[in-house]
Amino acid sequence: MDTRTIIIGTAGHIDHGKTTLVKALTGIDTDRLKDEKERGITIELGFAHLSFASGQQVGVVDVPGHERFVKNMVAGATGIDFVILVVAADEGVMPQTREHLEICQLLGVKKGIVVLTKKDLVDQEWLEMVTEDTRAFVSGTFLEDAPLLAVSSTTGEGLDELLKVLEKMVAEVVPRSVVGPYRLPVDRVFSIRGFGTVVTGTSISGQIRLGDEVSIYPTGITARIRGIQSHGHDIQEARPGMRTALNLQGIAREHIKRGDVIATPGSLHPSYLLDLELLYLASAGRPLRHRRPVRFHVGTTEVIGRVLLQGMEVSPGSKAYIQIRLEKPVAVLSRDNYVIRSYSPIRTIGGGMILNPVPRKRKRTRPELWAELESLARSGPTDIIEYHLRQAGVRGLTEAEIAMRATVYGKQLDRELDHLLRSGRIIGLEGGEKRFVHRKVYEALKGRTEEILNAFHRDNPLVQGLAKEELRSRLFPTLKDQKLFQRLLSDLVASGKILQEKDLVQISTHQVALGKEEEEIKKRLERTFKQAGLQPPSRRDAITLMKGYEAAADRIFDLMVREKVLVPLKGGLYYHYSTLDRVKDMVSEFIKRQGGLEIKDFRDLTGGLSRKYMIPLLDYLDSQRITIRIGDRRILRQ
Repeated sequence: MDTRTIIIGTAGHIDHGKTTLVKALTGIDTDRLKDEKERGITIELGFAHLSFASGQQVGVVDVPGHERFVKNMVAGATGIDFVILVVAADEGVMPQTREHLEICQLLGVKKGIVVLTKKDLVDQEWLEMVTEDTRAFVSGTFLEDAPLLAVSSTTGEGLDELLKVLEKMVAEVVPRSVVGPYRLPVDRVFSIRGFGTVVTGTSISGQIRLGDEVSIYPTGITARIRGIQSHGHDIQEARPGMRTALNLQGIAREHIKRGDVIATPGSLHPSYLLDLELLYLASAGRPLRHRRPVRFHVGTTEVIGRVLLQGMEVSPGSKAYIQIRLEKPVAVLSRDNYVIRSYSPIRTIGGGMILNPVPRKRKRTRPELWAELESLARSGPTDIIEYHLRQAGVRGLTEAEIAMRATVYGKQLDRELDHLLRSGRIIGLEGGEKRFVHRKVYEALKGRTEEILNAFHRDNPLVQGLAKEELRSRLFPTLKDQKLFQRLLSDLVASGKILQEKDLVQISTHQVALGKEEEEIKKRLERTFKQAGLQPPSRRDAITLMKGYEAAADRIFDLMVREKVLVPLKGGLYYHYSTLDRVKDMVSEFIKRQGGLEIKDFRDLTGGLSRKYMIPLLDYLDSQRITIRIGDRRILRQ
């Protein structure tokens, strides 16, 4: 038994017999609403299933033909794999026949069949004329070489042959891949007592199982799958091409609406702005102008938006690359198909493929930004991944974010990333959730690092280097990414471009050079601390002594600390290194003679030094591993 999941959709003008044909083929009346039965027209989407002799089952979506309900037709055409274009033999091609075929082409439908219904109402000569007209009508479209059959749903004539042709053609349809995130554009929402919220739609990608968690986009609310049905039967998982009903746990009916998308959590990113490849139909009649309002259809949703063009207008019958600014966010993927309809009067005017689901705004004064769109339309997965990584800048992208932007998943994504890593065109940042950064972004960041350090040395010639954290904040004002920063520093140090000492970073060629006046200040400061011995002045007092040169003295003081001429101790004290060396020798000799040192001993050794100085000095000896404190005494460390 063929387990592939395929969706057949109908298309055609009102009252051309689409619903009657579906009932004749499946035994199911898809007009379920009271209003539909009373008026004899299809208003909402209808659903059925068809079983072939081989055991293959397919879903059937019956769409309304009335011009007032074309938006419902667009919603139904989303996710269909195969179309039955219905033309009534007694009327021939009509306005919605044309519009429905245009919509199918814009939505990327590739395969189908043409069926002339109501064969019993016309004679052979008329039937041949309508057949010829219909053949001419589909010429140049994806249905140009499709079978064309005439049937009567009333008498049953031609239905057996139609079923055989359908079975053969459906077997040739390539099923949608289960790789990638699960997505179901919602076309119905309702509640069932005792079960809760139920949504229906056509599963268009990925797969979902009972108990899995899903997100409802664009709101991002989460829910859990409590039950799954397809054609009235309970199933364990939903796959692409299935007409699917999901019983959702943990969400109220009012929090979901038609047009929402049920999807794998984290797989979509709602956006008000989209990059599009547009085919503007010749039948549109008048040019499409910049900022013109349109009705944007994608999946099962309709949103009002304004088209943003590089030029002033797009001529009918031409292709263009555009942006659209929407009134409400949508959650889509690149390579999804869409349709646009005019705001008023309402009719289909174009459509095509989404190029970028999360773009930046493209300014009309920068033609290079618009040229990117043509590149995106023509590029393969490798170039598209590189493009999105360049756009992401220093933030980079996770594997999930790359997948969402480029619509590349599974083993194919692994191969693409591995190729880009091995060729050195991107770099991977390990630790936590792995991120990827484009090599050009990374190299520019290296250059920016050197620029910052050179500017710092130019403005602070007496300072050895810039604090590492300050450098990071200047490089990444809004991004706290330690992985990228550490990788950057490691590479620059390894290349010999920079030096890092503890928390200071400097250009490797930088040397502190003092002028004659600054050398004199340094000598005076050093003399002050050497002469002060065990009772040095505070930093403030020492700098105050350099009257008229306080600012320079402050910078030189820091330099002397970095050069370890002055050594900081607890309590805000600074000692000349030679003084501390004398203290080390004095204490070591005393302990060797006496076996230990107490506070009173140290006071005697230092000529009655106060605790303000003694305690920091003794702690310093401990920190330098000269002494170790045991109780009230200190002894030499072994």
